[in-house]
Order: sequence, then C-alpha cells, then structure tokens
Amino acid sequence: MKYPLGVGLGIAKYKKNIIYANRGMGLEEDINATNEYYRINNKAIIYKKPTPIIVNRVDYKTRQDAVITEAHYRIPSTTDYNGVYKGYYIDFEAKETKNVKYFPINNIHNHQIKHLENITNHGGIGFIIVRFTKLDETYLLPYNKLEQFINENKRKTIPIAYFQTHAYKIKDKYNPRVDYLSIVDKILEGLIK
Repeated sequence: MKYPLGVGLGIAKYKKNIIYANRGMGLEEDINATNEYYRINNKAIIYKKPTPIIVNRVDYKTRQDAVITEAHYRIPSTTDYNGVYKGYYIDFEAKETKNVKYFPINNIHNHQIKHLENITNHGGIGFIIVRFTKLDETYLLPYNKLEQFINENKRKTIPIAYFQTHAYKIKDKYNPRVDYLSIVDKILEGLIK
C-alpha cells in the first residue's frame, strides 16, 4: 500500500541480537550465585579462587582506567572453588561440556586431580561438578569416584553412564541455583557413619 507522496509502509525485519561473549560461563555464574546465596543465608563460606597472574604491562590513561595489556600465569591454578561448610574444607573444580555422551578427562589438568587427592587425603571434601549443557544435566562426582574411574580405565573420557551411576545429579532450582551442598550433606553422612 502506498501512502500519500508515494511513501510505502515497510515492515521492518527484526534480527535477534545474539551475544557470544561469556558462552560456557553458565555453570560458573550459577555456582557463583549459589555461593552468594549460601553466604547470605550463613550456610557456608565458599569462594571462587582468583587465577594467579603476574602483570607485565599496564596502560594508564588515568588512574581509574588502568588496563592490563600483558600478563602471564604465575603458577598453574589449583581448582575453581574452596571454602568451609560445617567445619569441613570444601574444594572443587567446575566444568561444562557440550558433549552428550562423555566428559573428556583432559578438561581437568593432572595438577588439579593431584590437588583434589591431597584435599581428600587431609580430610577435606574434594569433587568435580560437571554440567552436560546439551542435556541440561549437572553432576557432582566425588574425588574417590573420579580416582576410581581413572585407575580402572584407560579411556580418556568419562561416559555419561558413569556419572549417572557413580555421581550425584544436582537438580536445578531457583535459589540456590546449583544446590551442591545438599549432595555434600549426603557425602558427610557417609564420612561420619
């Protein structure tokens, strides 16, 4: 239809803006929100560990706008999160995978596995949390079950069936989002008995 002066009524095509930044950060964001919930409700004190870096170069436009332009890792980081719950030291690594059949073991570095072993040997609670993003399933695998799989298998991947059998499925909730402490309570029952 043409309006006066020959101006047509165009229908705008809307293109959905897709933001690709922070993909793969869903689990980390959920755990950070969960940890904040735990702190606010005085349930546990658990934080994300900062990655240790050495800053080589900083650009100073102004004191408030300093930007790190070059840095390198000081030492390999251990795991993502640590803290205290019911008097127990908690330490864990969080990973996501898009694969629906397995989790690649090389997503966890050898020094991180050794760190979780040391935590467990000293009476702490060490584990990994793995989210299979395409399945929308999240699991907590205690260190002893991770160690068992590594020792008994030559595979470089952990099948989803192993998680379904030997790990604890964490149900999604509104608050806390990833209630992993409800699983830690089950682990503690086994440790205390």
